[in-house]
Amino acid sequence: MAEKKEIHIDNIKKASVLIKDGNFDALIKSGKDFEKQIKSVKLALEEKLKDLETARKEKETAVEAEVVSKVEEKKVEAEVKEVEVKVEVVNAEPVVEEKKEEKSSAPEEIKPAEVEVEKTATTEQKQETEPKRAFVPERPSFIVRREGVPPRPERSERTERFERPNRDERKPFNRDGAPRQQGERREFNKQDGFNRNAKPDFNRQGGKKPQPATFVAPAIIPTTNDKRNFTKKKAGGEKQYEDKHAINKRALIRNQVDIDDFDENKTGYRKFRPAKKEKAKAEVNVIKIEKAVINTEIIPLKVLSEKIGITAAEITKRLFKEGIMKTINDSIDFDTAAFIADDLGIELELKLDKTAEDVLSEGFEGQEDDASMLKKRPPVVTVMGHVDHGKTSLLDRIRKTNVTAGEAGGITQHIGAYQVSVGGEVITFLDTPGHAAFTAMRARGAQATDIAVLVVAADDGIMPQTVEAINHAKAADVPILVAVNKIDKPEANIERIKTQLTEHGLLPEEWGGDAIICPVSAKTGEGFDNLLENINLLAEIKDLKANPDRKAKGVVVEAKLDQSKGPIATILVQNGTLKVSDSVIVGTVTGKIRAMIDDKGRRVTSAGPSTPVSIMGLDEVPNAGDILYAVEHEKLAKLVAEERQNKEKENMLKASQKVTLDDVFNKIAEGEMKILPIIVKADVQGSVEAVKQSLEKLSNAEVKVNVIHSAAGAIKESDIMLAESSNAIIIGFNVRPDSNAKQIAERSGVDIKLYRVIYEAIEDVERALKGMLAPKFTEVYNGKAEVREVFKISGVGQVAGCYVTEGKIIRNGKLRIYRDDVMICEGNVLQLKRFKDDVKEVAQGFECGISIERFNDIKVGDFIESYQVEESKE
Repeated sequence: MAEKKEIHIDNIKKASVLIKDGNFDALIKSGKDFEKQIKSVKLALEEKLKDLETARKEKETAVEAEVVSKVEEKKVEAEVKEVEVKVEVVNAEPVVEEKKEEKSSAPEEIKPAEVEVEKTATTEQKQETEPKRAFVPERPSFIVRREGVPPRPERSERTERFERPNRDERKPFNRDGAPRQQGERREFNKQDGFNRNAKPDFNRQGGKKPQPATFVAPAIIPTTNDKRNFTKKKAGGEKQYEDKHAINKRALIRNQVDIDDFDENKTGYRKFRPAKKEKAKAEVNVIKIEKAVINTEIIPLKVLSEKIGITAAEITKRLFKEGIMKTINDSIDFDTAAFIADDLGIELELKLDKTAEDVLSEGFEGQEDDASMLKKRPPVVTVMGHVDHGKTSLLDRIRKTNVTAGEAGGITQHIGAYQVSVGGEVITFLDTPGHAAFTAMRARGAQATDIAVLVVAADDGIMPQTVEAINHAKAADVPILVAVNKIDKPEANIERIKTQLTEHGLLPEEWGGDAIICPVSAKTGEGFDNLLENINLLAEIKDLKANPDRKAKGVVVEAKLDQSKGPIATILVQNGTLKVSDSVIVGTVTGKIRAMIDDKGRRVTSAGPSTPVSIMGLDEVPNAGDILYAVEHEKLAKLVAEERQNKEKENMLKASQKVTLDDVFNKIAEGEMKILPIIVKADVQGSVEAVKQSLEKLSNAEVKVNVIHSAAGAIKESDIMLAESSNAIIIGFNVRPDSNAKQIAERSGVDIKLYRVIYEAIEDVERALKGMLAPKFTEVYNGKAEVREVFKISGVGQVAGCYVTEGKIIRNGKLRIYRDDVMICEGNVLQLKRFKDDVKEVAQGFECGISIERFNDIKVGDFIESYQVEESKE
């Protein structure tokens, strides 16, 4: 035993070392070797048991054969003796002696052989006239028959027939012409009547056939398996048998009798069967897991159960005890898994595998460009500012094109990217909308830019959106160049603007700061040369360089879905060179570039650093602000996209799992919250996000705006079907429904709202929310009454006889019952009467009878307070 224990301990130590090292293959291999050893031992034991069983069966068969042979020998001897007796009886002359009956003495027992002799003698005496024939039977052949079944009697051979006699006369019932013999009638066969179906026992010459040799069945020797005993006889001489009742084995077990030596064969219970020997169970060494390695942050319960060695059902029970409801098909985060494992004494280690995202990052961020490979690139300038301060007009003056006329309401609705050549130097401009709703778009634009041009109207000054633009530029660590526009207006005040800029951390150069201020007029063109010179100066100071001889990396400035061309994304290349036929990954979207178009509408085959191009060939519309990577193989792009999609799902799962005290109260409030489902469709992805964020900001504590779907493109049939199933309204921004979608919407009653300016959409939704606000309930005090008498009326219950001391009591109002200034009940008025008449109200100074709904414990001296609850909408 000590050696076995040492072996087990060594096995456990080896397994622990393998688990700690993470060498699971060796652990599995050692486990398989151990299983093979167990199987070999098991097979050897089974073979030995089979040999023992075969030897035992052969021994039993030999014993049974010996017993059967002895029984058969006894049967043969008995049959031979009986045949010899029959032969002697047939050949001997029968002598019948009259027996004297003695009344006082009891009859002696007659043996079967003597009875047969008497019957034979009587028959011979009756047939004195018949001729006697000698009968010598042949020695019968003995056949071994089944136990307990007597053998059939042997048939005697027929003697030669006599010749047919001459018949002189034929008479009925006397065919041979001889007179009918006198004597006793033949015996009546109780079983078959008068021998109807048997052959006649006389021949045609009138002589009877010789009687066949009387057969006496041999005595039956009961075997050991026969349950009956024929050897005992009772006083009446009849054979009796006794049944040995089988011993109930279950009763023996209930009575706690040791049945190991119980011999069923000897007791006649049933055939002896060898007891089944239980197979020895192989001892399995249970390996205790002390440490496990997890490769993902979100772990399915089934995977965790395999890692820590307990069932998934047991894990769900432990989670339930901690207040976490999960099924075996769910997943949990690493922190929760580590808590469960620590409770079991197992250490969990998070060791993330190298993913496709890591491979992608190593190819771009992990490699630094050689200084000799870097070349000068154009600066990327973002134009930022408040609404209608002249951003697009400023770019229009620079590009000498007219873009503002095409804008809805004079407001830029999405980002435009342009390249302008100034004095032989190329500058890339990004025009970001100035409306507050496009904050996210402007933030993305600031991240992708090198220089920020802040446009401020000389007549309006600093506005809220201007402040937001300053904050975005500072957060992106981008130098700010202030362009004071509209200086041609008489009310322009540049000094006031400088003072306002100082309040927000921008100190002009004239005042000792680093903020460059350029007064310009987009209308007259004044100050533009100075503005462009300062932009080039800042670009030279920053020494902007990039490596054009590597795979491209860029940012999505804008994306939309074109009906004929499919998804189109405006990309600003930040590093490397983007080429046609490159496989790209953009966020969770993959694709292969089929065509590229520059800002002037020309098809190009490549785009270098700081170049804006529109690309086609993506599978879906990406989000504005997503990073584009050009990869060597399309397979890597798909793997990265799949991992990012799974990570988004995991992040959603983690966000839903982390519950704080504040979240509990928020979720309770959301249970009572009314939800306005909305579907947002816009012409470009940037506008979709802007409208979505603006609408979601309208949610308050009582009404929640739920944007169930948002996408770029026209309103389609699928959008109508989704709105119909979810009872949502559709808001379209610069898009219209196609003909089929419009017909389905009219038929199904789906509400579609179309807008070209975002202000109108926000105002309409805000008005809709006000109509859906939950009403505010206000309590209005009516009066008070004193209980002076209590009556009991059958079928009604207790009725309080009251006197109204204050205000009035109203039948449709609510009641509170106070006893010793403590409220004991709150309910409704069941009946209100004055004398025998039902009344609506009872004023102060009058008596009345009040019956309260579901309350029959009114006492004299109680006070009843009447009030109403009125609702009001904000």
